[in-house]
Amino acid sequence: MAVHVIGDIQGCYRDFRKLLKLLDFRPGKDRLWLVGDLVNRGPDSLKTLRYVRDLDERAVTVLGNHDLHLIACYYDADRLRDGDTLQQVLDAPDVDELIDWLRRRPLVHHDIDLNFALVHAGIYPGWSVSQSLARAAEVETVLRGTAIGDFLERMYGNEPLKWSDDLKGTERLRFITNVFTRMRYLKPDLRLDLSAKGAPQRQKKRSAIPWFEFKQSAIKFNRIAFGHWSTLPTGQYGNCFALDSGCIWGGRLTALRIDKKMPRWHSLSCRGAMKPG
Repeated sequence: MAVHVIGDIQGCYRDFRKLLKLLDFRPGKDRLWLVGDLVNRGPDSLKTLRYVRDLDERAVTVLGNHDLHLIACYYDADRLRDGDTLQQVLDAPDVDELIDWLRRRPLVHHDIDLNFALVHAGIYPGWSVSQSLARAAEVETVLRGTAIGDFLERMYGNEPLKWSDDLKGTERLRFITNVFTRMRYLKPDLRLDLSAKGAPQRQKKRSAIPWFEFKQSAIKFNRIAFGHWSTLPTGQYGNCFALDSGCIWGGRLTALRIDKKMPRWHSLSCRGAMKPG
C-alpha cells in the first residue's frame, strides 16, 4: 500500500487527477493524505470536494484556511470575497452534504506507525504532536457542533498573537486555528507574524523566523508534512516537509510518498488559474 501526501490543490482538479495518474494511484489499495486547501481560486472546487469525499477512508485531509473560509461562506454568504471561486460549491444541490463532510475533517492528523503528522500550516514551537492534536480537537469539536455559527463569526482576525495556557473562549480557539491554518513566520518571542508571506531568502530582516526553524525539541522525533506556503521552495526542512508548490499560480503540484523508509518526491507542472499578486 502506497501512502502519498499531496500539496494544496485549491480547486485545480485536472492537475490533481493528472498527478494521481502519474503516481499510479490505486483507490482500492493506496491512501492519500491532503494538506488542506482543497478549494478556492481554482476552477473546479466542486469536483475536487466530491472526489475526495467519495474516496472515504482512502483519503485523509486536514482543514486549510480556504476550506474554513468555504464553511464560513456557507453559513454567511456575505463572507465571499473578490477572487473567491466558491459559488459553484454553494450552489450545488449536494452542498449541505459537502459542508457537513468538510467541517468534520481534522486540523491535525498523526500516524504513529508512519511517524508522520499532517497539518496545513505548521506546528507552534513548543507544542508536541500530542498537544497539537488535543488543541486541534478543541476547534474540531466546535466545528462539528451546534455552536459552529458563533465560532465562524469570530474566527477571522489576527489576535491574540502569542500562546498562553490561560487563553480562553474565542481568543483561544482563534489562536489555535491561526496556527494550524495560517502560520508561516513568528517573531523571536513566539508572536505570530501573519503579515509576512514571502520566501525566507526574500525577508529583508530576520525579525520574522519560519516556524520550522525554531528549536522544536517537542517534535524532533516526529516528521511533519505541511502546505500553505507557496513561496517557500518545496522540500525538506529538518524533519518538516513543505508541499505547497504553487499549482494555483502556475507552479507545480507535489506529492510525497511516505510509506517507504526514505520519502520520495513526485510533481508535475500546472497550468495555473491565477497570476501571483
